[in-house]
Amino acid sequence: MARVTILMATCDPGPELRDQLESLAAQTHRDWLLIVGDDSRTDAAHNVLAEFARSHDVQIVRGPRISAGGNFLSLLQGIDSAQQDYIAFCDQDDVWLPDRLARGIAALGEGEAALYCSRTWVCDANLENQRLSARHTRPPSFRNALVQNIAAGNTILLNPAGAELAISAARELQAAPRHDWWLYQLFTGCGARVIYDAEPTLLYRQHGGNAEGANVTMPAKLSRLGRMLSGDWRCWIDDQCAALTASAHRFTPENQDIFDRFKRMREAAFSTRLKEFARLRLYRQSRAATLALWIGAVFRRI
Repeated sequence: MARVTILMATCDPGPELRDQLESLAAQTHRDWLLIVGDDSRTDAAHNVLAEFARSHDVQIVRGPRISAGGNFLSLLQGIDSAQQDYIAFCDQDDVWLPDRLARGIAALGEGEAALYCSRTWVCDANLENQRLSARHTRPPSFRNALVQNIAAGNTILLNPAGAELAISAARELQAAPRHDWWLYQLFTGCGARVIYDAEPTLLYRQHGGNAEGANVTMPAKLSRLGRMLSGDWRCWIDDQCAALTASAHRFTPENQDIFDRFKRMREAAFSTRLKEFARLRLYRQSRAATLALWIGAVFRRI
């Protein structure tokens, strides 16, 4: 069976951690190693993980205490790229469906570098009121990845060649961006396969402690629009561009050109910015979101 290294970032988790660990133990694909970067301020998570480690293959390391993304990237940087394992990313409070790993492995295969991601069942803290996350119908591409992330980090699985690419590129980073968005940008920029599965593979629990919430309700979508207009979105893209610049030498020639034009467009004067924005043919997954993208270009918020 294919070996999977599961990377989990923890920070003062609640009782939901036990549910997540039980869902890992219930996977139909059983050949895996769990590596946990623990950013917690107490020993509560460590005690739960140590108990789980008595009957499962678990390694616990001290996290960098930067951010959830920084924790995941630190874990990624610490892996030996010669291991030739698949790599899965795991949040501390979700519940995986039993075929989460098996389904992703079957879709990926062991060929050239590839990334798998999927929809989720978004639910409340009690795993109730389940609803499907948005379905993305437009194809994954670098033109989409520059302005939107469709690869939910808690669903990402990399095949061995993809793991090698991610580890090598992570070691080039000087700062920690949003790791899941960065992976989507990296893989599309390099021309690697990105597989988006319309079937959900886990229960994405929403509660007061989420580092990032699901963008599925109208209030959540309006909140994201407000953050774009306030300038938060531009700051996010600044961080992502800085991270991508370190690995842009890996991109296809076409995507290197798109990336350079994208960075120049963001700093250009109004008329030049809109003309170049139109030529770049950037897009988000819905018409409304693409319209918001145009608004962002007009007001220099991307």
